[in-house]
Amino acid sequence: MRILWLDPFHGGSHAAVAAGYAARAAHQVTLLTLPTAGGWRWRMRGGAVTLARMARERGERPELIVASDMLDLATFRALTADLLAGVPAAVYFHENQLTYPLPAGRQRDAGLAWTNYTSALCADAVIFNSEFHRRDFLAALRALLGRYHDYHELESVAAIAARSHVLPPGIDLAALADAAPPAGERAMVQPLTILWNSRWEYDKQPGAFFAALEALEASGADFRLIVAGEHIDPRMPAFVAARERWARHIVHWGYAPSRAAYAALLQRADVVVSTAIQEFFGIAVVEALFCGCAPVLPRRLNYPELLPPELHAECLYDDAAGLVALLSAHTRGRQRPRATWRAIAAPYDWTHLAPRYDQFFAAISTR
Repeated sequence: MRILWLDPFHGGSHAAVAAGYAARAAHQVTLLTLPTAGGWRWRMRGGAVTLARMARERGERPELIVASDMLDLATFRALTADLLAGVPAAVYFHENQLTYPLPAGRQRDAGLAWTNYTSALCADAVIFNSEFHRRDFLAALRALLGRYHDYHELESVAAIAARSHVLPPGIDLAALADAAPPAGERAMVQPLTILWNSRWEYDKQPGAFFAALEALEASGADFRLIVAGEHIDPRMPAFVAARERWARHIVHWGYAPSRAAYAALLQRADVVVSTAIQEFFGIAVVEALFCGCAPVLPRRLNYPELLPPELHAECLYDDAAGLVALLSAHTRGRQRPRATWRAIAAPYDWTHLAPRYDQFFAAISTR
């Protein structure tokens, strides 16, 4: 089967899933992509026009179209109707503009949220990276439609829900295993090594993370620190100040230069921490789990669904005090074998998920 995969903002998880599947698919997958340099807002507004032109220049008719949530799929389908009419289309939601939390002082752009809505409305299949994301998006649609004067079309929410599915992102966990020694069953080496591998942005709340470290240090606990998440501006005053403040504890600070270096850092860590207020799936946490890190995560977003219910009490916290309490417990040596966490993450490797994608897309194309 021939699949045309459209990605107007080809970076991060969008690029990783598109390219990762294309490299492993049983089907023939062609990627049409645009770079991230233009900014995600412009890609959502204008990417459909450019990708429609590119598709017309190719002149080929696929058997299935797959688009990321950054594409205005309705506009793309309109501009290619004479060439691609009748070709089924799926949209994959890595994130959405209805519920993505905003920084202080910024108002939501309802036009971009509306683009997500019309893309879902015109798609033959609407795919979400987690069940949490599916519920979150569908619940928010009613509020979006209800804000307008009349003709709310609320029945369209049920129509979208009927075509919605969950397909987790495939992750190249095998590369992490190849790049670093096995996690094994080694005992935790004191002091505790804490990992932060989230992006340094408002929606990941680095301030909340470092506030917890302040409380942990004040309690007399010793620990080491690995900060390996992406940072948009390494000269940001808060970023520089945090590095200076925690210099005595730092094992590594900054975005890892390669996949192998990243894997080595994850293998050195004992605990991975998140303080995020936005996480539609949690790829960074799954990567850390695969390398044997015990999770310390907020009891919100998709995190509860990543872990078996029997582990929630020891892995999920409800507030700042709970975060500190879990970290303190780890500094005292309470930790399961690293293989426990690796087993939770392993099903997300492409080895397991690529065949699921193959089967799902084959079924969609024949509807």
